Amino acid sequence: MQILWPTPSGESPAGALTDADLERIYDYPDQLDRPWVQVNFVASADGAVSVGEYSEGLSSPGDKRLFLLGRDLADVILVGAGTVTTEDYRGARPRPRRSRLGRTDFPPIAVVTNRCTIRPDSRLLTDTHVPPIVLTCAAAPEDRRGALADAGAEVVLAGEGSVDLRLALDALARRGLRRVDCEGGPHLFGGLLAEDLVDQLCLTVAPLLTGTGPSRIVAGPPVDVPRGLRLASVLHEDGFLMLRYRRGTGGSG
Repeated sequence: MQILWPTPSGESPAGALTDADLERIYDYPDQLDRPWVQVNFVASADGAVSVGEYSEGLSSPGDKRLFLLGRDLADVILVGAGTVTTEDYRGARPRPRRSRLGRTDFPPIAVVTNRCTIRPDSRLLTDTHVPPIVLTCAAAPEDRRGALADAGAEVVLAGEGSVDLRLALDALARRGLRRVDCEGGPHLFGGLLAEDLVDQLCLTVAPLLTGTGPSRIVAGPPVDVPRGLRLASVLHEDGFLMLRYRRGTGGSG
């Protein structure tokens, strides 16, 4: 994996990036006093978010390397219930790098679900080292909430008729979980965008044309105005582009 931009003093990109290089490029800001949300997606060159309903068909070894780096750098992994079910999520695996980076051994997975549709016997609850956090609302069926709590999940109410994402992120921050790594899906990304809660987008563009059918990386409510981003870095490997955008305009970093 090499960096295309920015390059030191306008020089040609150096050799292959080391793990230390990537940790420096992708690390979260220091001294966070609020939740800071990074969203990760992979898409085809013509904008598809999946192949055969799974994102795996668009990925690459380099993309997976950055995916795992995102988990290692984060305090918590945020994901929508649909993605948990479709991708058959389980708890995060042991990663020695986390202790070196000063993180806890295992980041919890926080699931956003309006109706507590996650099954109590899903691998998210049965194959994990730390309990998942279920971010739901008062309108979610009480029996489903109870079943997930009985299965070991920490059930957090954040809103009345639907999950209020600001309240949900505040609940994570109160637990010391400010570095938020969002892994989708499109509706959760859309909700975060609508509330202007996205600080960084890490987008891998796969050199594939999938044709019509698959959805975009964002779905749900429209935003009132487009959100300005600044291009922070461009990496490449085997024809895949790894783009990193941050909130705001102009500059890099």
